[in-house]
Amino acid sequence: MKKPLIKVQPAANAGIDCTNSRRNFLKIGSMAVVGSGFLLACSSDDDMLNPPVQPGAPFDLGSGDLGILNYAYALEQLEAAFYTNVMDGAYWAGANAEERLILEDLYKHEVIHRDFFKAALMAAANGNADVVLPELEFDFSSVDFGSRDSVLGTARILEDTGVAAYNGAGSLIQTPDYLVIAGKIVSVEARHAAAIRSIYLEDPKAFAGDDVVDANGLDLALAPPAILNAVKETGFIKTEFTANQLPTG
Repeated sequence: MKKPLIKVQPAANAGIDCTNSRRNFLKIGSMAVVGSGFLLACSSDDDMLNPPVQPGAPFDLGSGDLGILNYAYALEQLEAAFYTNVMDGAYWAGANAEERLILEDLYKHEVIHRDFFKAALMAAANGNADVVLPELEFDFSSVDFGSRDSVLGTARILEDTGVAAYNGAGSLIQTPDYLVIAGKIVSVEARHAAAIRSIYLEDPKAFAGDDVVDANGLDLALAPPAILNAVKETGFIKTEFTANQLPTG
């Protein structure tokens, strides 16, 4: 596997009780409808009026809140694509019932997040697809979807990084309604990270390990440039895009 987004320690088995995760998944489905309403109500924001990408040039995420929403959409597309491959892979097919349930729920959540951002961005942009990040193409050839270690190791990296990304972008969001939605999503991403860590790492305290939670009890927070550079280094995203106007903190 290529260079990880966040430095990780060697891993081994552990376990977690996720009996109610399927019911919890059903509760989150309404978020997309509510969230789209929030964003539509705020769609007159000036930062939704970024100029469209020039022919032949890579898509730029844009500035202000639109840029942050496109940034989050890119990360959610990545996670949804990864878990789609997991669900089609040999490891998931042969995994124990607990791990199958956890990975299936994570897949469903990430697809919801991806589709939520697409719908919300289109609503916020009044249907102007030129300012919405297109569907990205991915290359997961470095991941062995038949290997437990490769799948769970990659999932751990993506989930830890997703939490750090939302935490780092929160202070850059200007519209309160967007911040509310981002806070709801990052809390789910943190649950994902804890679940993966609990089934993958040997330490029973790994769900909130000191590599992701500091001495003050706070999660890692990484600014968009650090996240995007790390994502680029994985080689997972084939579609080129830029973040020239994205706020950096």
